[in-house]
Amino acid sequence: MLMLKRERHAYILHQVNLHNKVLSSNLSVDINVSEDTIRRDLQELSDSGKVIKVHGGALSPSFNEVYYSPTQVYSRSQKKIIAQKAVSLIQDGMFVLTGGGSTILELARVLPPQLKATFITGSIPAVVEYMHHPTIEVIVIGDKVSKSSKITVGGEAVDKIRQIKADLCFLGINAIDIEHGITDNDWDVVQLKKAMIESSQKVICLTIAEKINSFQPIQICTVSQVDTIITELPKDDKKMQPYRQMGIEIL
Repeated sequence: MLMLKRERHAYILHQVNLHNKVLSSNLSVDINVSEDTIRRDLQELSDSGKVIKVHGGALSPSFNEVYYSPTQVYSRSQKKIIAQKAVSLIQDGMFVLTGGGSTILELARVLPPQLKATFITGSIPAVVEYMHHPTIEVIVIGDKVSKSSKITVGGEAVDKIRQIKADLCFLGINAIDIEHGITDNDWDVVQLKKAMIESSQKVICLTIAEKINSFQPIQICTVSQVDTIITELPKDDKKMQPYRQMGIEIL
């Protein structure tokens, strides 16, 4: 049964909130309508200020700003729980590699003021947050900036990351399931995250539970390459049992 326009719009907005970026081709398959219909829907949503229409899809309006205000963050209360769990893994003297996204920003906001560690990132919003901290060192990975994700991408960024041997890698992720692993819909960001995983002793995925058991078109890595998954759920929640059985630490 085909969705009504208001149902399509609600579905699209939910996907934008959940994944920050949507592709017209994926929406067309998910909703079972033509890409022309999706383009018209995205144009209407863009005209009303609910999404930012770009070539091939749409972005969350939060991408208009370097600073993510709390009111712009989807599922912020859940992400704050995730951040509090994640910060317990960071020790003085560590080199910590982080990606971008709103969950990483929540982590940056709850770092203990006395923490002395080095944070490495190409995320412009994350750099801004880290700069507010009194004692951590910040290393910026430079290259071309992706306007859609506000993170540096490209060969130079990947090469620089490969020179790093980080203690921890915190990744905000778009989707994860047992069969497809960690997946995303942005090719450039995928290449960056692949390099981050290869350059870190421990890979920690931060994700709201809503993204568990979902997948996107491009694989970043298999589940076996993940050491820890942190969600807002209790660590013994049944939803996380398949990942626990694969030897992944669940927090």
